[in-house]
Amino acid sequence: MKYVFLVLVSVFSIAIAYGESNDKSSKTFKIEYKYIRNGKVSDNGNYGFIFKDGIAFLSGKDDKIRSFIDYNKRQNVNIISYKDELYKKVKHFDSLINPDFGDKTENILGYKCNYASFNYFSNKIEVWYTIETEAKGSPYSSYLPNENSLVMKVLVNGGSGIIADTIYAIQDQKIIFPENRAKEISDSEFEELKILSRYKSLTVFDNDTINFDPSIKKGDATDTSTNVCYHFSKGSIIMKKIVLPEEVENDWGVFAKLSCKSNGDAYDRTGSVFMINPDKSKNNILNALRDSIDQLPVFTDNNGKNYQGIIASNNYEPPVELMRFFTTFGVNHFNSLREINNYPWEKVAEYKQDISTIMPLENDTLWVGVFIGNYDKGGHIVSLELDFYPSYSDNDSTQKYIKPLFNTVNIMEMSGQNYGRFFNNDTLRVEIEIPENLQNPQLIYTSTGHGGWGNGDEFNQTLNEIFVDGKSVFSIIPWRTDCATYRMLNPASGNFSNGMSSSDLSRSNWCPGTLTPPYIINLDDVTPGKHKIEIVINQGPDEGNSFNHWSVSGVLIGDIK
Repeated sequence: MKYVFLVLVSVFSIAIAYGESNDKSSKTFKIEYKYIRNGKVSDNGNYGFIFKDGIAFLSGKDDKIRSFIDYNKRQNVNIISYKDELYKKVKHFDSLINPDFGDKTENILGYKCNYASFNYFSNKIEVWYTIETEAKGSPYSSYLPNENSLVMKVLVNGGSGIIADTIYAIQDQKIIFPENRAKEISDSEFEELKILSRYKSLTVFDNDTINFDPSIKKGDATDTSTNVCYHFSKGSIIMKKIVLPEEVENDWGVFAKLSCKSNGDAYDRTGSVFMINPDKSKNNILNALRDSIDQLPVFTDNNGKNYQGIIASNNYEPPVELMRFFTTFGVNHFNSLREINNYPWEKVAEYKQDISTIMPLENDTLWVGVFIGNYDKGGHIVSLELDFYPSYSDNDSTQKYIKPLFNTVNIMEMSGQNYGRFFNNDTLRVEIEIPENLQNPQLIYTSTGHGGWGNGDEFNQTLNEIFVDGKSVFSIIPWRTDCATYRMLNPASGNFSNGMSSSDLSRSNWCPGTLTPPYIINLDDVTPGKHKIEIVINQGPDEGNSFNHWSVSGVLIGDIK
């Protein structure tokens, strides 16, 4: 209940600070209110509005969204400033919520107040109002008992609310009502602008193609231009050097928003959104993509097979995986090629994930990339947006600690990087060092199993276990049983004789058309200093030319004071 009330109040709370005018033609009134909390009037904070010339000014002149009650035209007006333009929505009195009137009365500040109630989104709004004052208006423009009333008291769900504290005439004010300068838009468009104005968005990729095309030339090794989309590894990787918005602070929240649709590829593929911070490590996959994979450090398993660039070392960091996602069976391209009655195929797959803990914001620039493993020249079309949300707190003294430890997603597959298939004969080991001033250390661990035949790890439950200095700190069988939920994203998925579809089948922590959120493993018991992390997976055996492999990534995070 308190939350509902605070949301309502925040829209209309103000800090009046207007310049004076020599116009003395009409009285100007100021009405101030105090909060009611749990039936008691609070002494902390007040707010109010100004009434002049038939207009109730409910907002301050510098507010991003300003609200007015225009009694001259019998309408409520809300005005928003967005990208240096003014937009308004107008709601006429005749379309406001109709109240239920009651017999209750109350004396507030010497005025007789009548009672009305409104129902809004399952909330009961009780209002006491008077018609004995020259001033008119309501702190909540939607709740007007009649056109001659001044709302004196409001209760939300019988608990918290407001009550008038003072009503007095003030020296006339120069108050601007910029209705004529604002473009009128619909209510739904206005609500969209309200949301968009609250956060910052950065478009990284916009309908860019990820495909398999050996004729694509890799980017120049010396080219580091910002906001240029580079295609690497025969088209299977796109990368861009981005500049973060200036307003973004280190404690802001960050979400990655990805859309993906088929441009000819019919199959479900592994996808990864990743980030490279060249300031942290000069040796990274960006250099390998531009030059040669041979410069990456190599892990050799017990069978003598080499795996390039999967483990952090003193002079190398693997990419930070921001989002693991899986493409659909051909959404968009194959919609019209497999029409089925009562199967309304989606037009695009959309993914959105909170990446706040693993996205550094203290940098001006970062490299962001998207990989989709595929062998189709049409491939896939993707768009990527980063959304930055201001923090609710004012404490930005904490610095993020982000250290990528391992990543077996072979994003350089088309450049010769091996699949992570060594878990059937070896263990992934990585040395870490917990800094002295690191608080709340956590391992962000993402794991998906692959091997797409009946006995393959894609379709069989397989134990993952993580050890720190030989002690088990985490174990799980990564498994998804909800894949059938996403059937409408998979038009090219095969239909079986028993009525199921391939996209319905449960899998090792992924489904066609979904993202795979990471596991969060607390390491509070791990002391500062050097330690060894081991990833043990009970990977199944290969069969002929078919082999199992696991895509795992791990990032050590925490707070540095």
